[in-house]
Amino acid sequence: MRFRAHDTFFIRKGWLYKGMKNVVRDRTVFMGDNGNPMDILGMGANMVKSLRYWLQAVGLTAEPPQGKKYQTLTPFGEIVYENDRYIEEIGTLWFLHYKLATNEPDATAWYYFFNEFNRNEFTRDDFVKQLNTYIMLNESEVSDRSLDDDFNCIISTYVPRIKSNPGKVHPESNIDCPLGELSLVDIANKKTKIYKKSVPKLDSIHPLVVLAVIVDQAKGEDQIKISSIQNDKCNAGKVFNLDIITLTSLLNKLELMGYIKVIRTAGLDYIDIERKIDFLGCVREYYVAINR
Repeated sequence: MRFRAHDTFFIRKGWLYKGMKNVVRDRTVFMGDNGNPMDILGMGANMVKSLRYWLQAVGLTAEPPQGKKYQTLTPFGEIVYENDRYIEEIGTLWFLHYKLATNEPDATAWYYFFNEFNRNEFTRDDFVKQLNTYIMLNESEVSDRSLDDDFNCIISTYVPRIKSNPGKVHPESNIDCPLGELSLVDIANKKTKIYKKSVPKLDSIHPLVVLAVIVDQAKGEDQIKISSIQNDKCNAGKVFNLDIITLTSLLNKLELMGYIKVIRTAGLDYIDIERKIDFLGCVREYYVAINR
């Protein structure tokens, strides 16, 4: 479990490209072997630390667990850097969100929020209280301040500041987190600071993004229950806030594309994966599809 590793900084627009570009140039850029990382990245010390964390939390880079520290692009990061290094495609944001929301070891609060926390409307106190219970069940202890900071960072990640502070934010501000474009969290009541999880618009999710999650969670199985896709931790329904109508529409699109077959029987609906493909294969095919 890991909390507040972001140092209160959420991902800013342009950060992930800047991080990947410099890791490609020098894999020790964050360690300062070849110069001051603050000068190279043009960021303060805490922001450098935060960016180093975020690159790993969203699955773009990795560091060796032991020995000399350095960063390299992951296979997923290499595909993103080759096809959408400026993080301009909505599908890239969905992939990054999936990696973040399933990263229990490094982004525990994000994992908990999307996979374990079942309230659709909530306050900060609701979330922190239930997260604390989850932490204690795992025989750990974390300060309330760290959990408060994680909650604030989750809200800043998914709720654009133009919604939370419309009078204080310039429309062209680049301070917002790009994951806010996914519309997964909204404000239910600004006065009482109640937030809500939102079902994303159907046309904002490419079917291959959903297939990537399904095959990644299938662990090699070719037949998956639709109820599992919607309700299992780390699967598409949980991490994308999908209701059954939206999920069914996306599965029907995948069937028309020839990737799956939807089987409906008395009391058991499931899919058969018709084409042998893994998560990275889906990511590659997504970029091919949008560039056609």
